[in-house]
Amino acid sequence: MSALPPDAPRLRAILVYLQEQIAQSDTVGIYLRLQRDAVREALDRAEGRSAPGSPRPNAPARRPAVPPSFAPSRGRRRSTGFVVQQKRTPGGPEPAVIHTDDCTMIEGTPHPIGDHEARVALTDPNIEPCRFCRPDTELGVLD
Repeated sequence: MSALPPDAPRLRAILVYLQEQIAQSDTVGIYLRLQRDAVREALDRAEGRSAPGSPRPNAPARRPAVPPSFAPSRGRRRSTGFVVQQKRTPGGPEPAVIHTDDCTMIEGTPHPIGDHEARVALTDPNIEPCRFCRPDTELGVLD
């Protein structure tokens, strides 16, 4: 991120804008959260606060993230967060793949599963995490 302004009013305006963008966009949410955190740290420095985790007066309330309108799975069924995809081929079944429910790489008919089931499934050697949406990272499951 480029240099931030040193004064609190402009930093607050930037912070409000970034929070609105985070709420509207899941795709760039991680990048915007990093920018938001940098703005908060700069705001703390500009206002003379030393602790980055200290409560800020007049801080805007966090709004819940708005699900993206382009995610087709959210409109058709209740979101569980994760899905399992099974592939059958002429040579036999391939390993099942776990996806986040809004992954664009899902093929066929996915089966919704909960967080706990996804964690358990990812410990099975016959089940793989999607390399695109990385549900193992989201769930904190490490190899």
